[in-house]
Amino acid sequence: MSSLKNTIAFKTSKSHVRKKWDLSYFVITLILTLFGIAVFYPFYNAVLISLVTSKEYIQTPFMLFPKHITLDAYRYLFEDGSIFWGYRSTLTIVLFGVPYNLLLTSMVAYAMSRPAFPGKKFFNAMIILTMYFSGGIIPTYLLMRSLSLLNSLASVILVYGVNTYNMIIMRNFFRSIPAAIEESARIDGANDLVILFRIVLPLSKPIMATMLLFFTVDRWNEWFNAMVFLRDNNQWPLQLVLRSIVNQPMIDFSVTTSALKNAVFSDGVKMAAVVVTMLPVMLVYPFVQKHFMKGIMLGGVKA
Repeated sequence: MSSLKNTIAFKTSKSHVRKKWDLSYFVITLILTLFGIAVFYPFYNAVLISLVTSKEYIQTPFMLFPKHITLDAYRYLFEDGSIFWGYRSTLTIVLFGVPYNLLLTSMVAYAMSRPAFPGKKFFNAMIILTMYFSGGIIPTYLLMRSLSLLNSLASVILVYGVNTYNMIIMRNFFRSIPAAIEESARIDGANDLVILFRIVLPLSKPIMATMLLFFTVDRWNEWFNAMVFLRDNNQWPLQLVLRSIVNQPMIDFSVTTSALKNAVFSDGVKMAAVVVTMLPVMLVYPFVQKHFMKGIMLGGVKA
């Protein structure tokens, strides 16, 4: 009899826990769904505004589905050519800047991951200090001018070498590599460069893939250094071109037909520029998000 009561009590308790768990699961799912909609809708709304006419936008500024789709805003945007120049400059910065960042960051991370050497604590403190204080924009500008790099993409690429946060993540990963591997290489006569490029980096493919993504996103979003060092509009990267378009109260490109100019409106062209700028990242990011999370976890090793 007592065993029967215990069984009934256990089933009742289990049912209560399941109902409570189901309720909490539903609430969490609902909150996350609402949060996802709040994050997704602004981009979706930008796409809609870029695809409708000014009349429809004025009548229904908060829309879910457009009644009539038009690509006039995109045609108007691409006829000017500034978006193409922006893509050219941004791709140049990414193709040359990312390998440059990976090389410098991996070399610094390897040096700081090695056992104690004279002055290591001092150098480590100076590197960490750059996370809070920089050299300042005026000294940096004067340095670029003294090197005759102003108004060239080389200034934007070279001014940003090592990211301290990424270096710390990479350093922590390098520390997890067994020291016996390096000792064996040294016995065979390998120096630090050989150990780094032939042993450490091949064993660090997960963290290198993560850093590749981090630096690619940073370089794709480059705009501040370009704003400071570049004067030629044709050399502006994509984000700076977008900034100039969005900040203009009225867009007036040199279009070939007056009919197209009359068919578009300022907000539609601005949203088209936002979509064109964000679309590559929006398409790629869902497939590489797991690598971003993995990179954060890899850097969670205690320094």
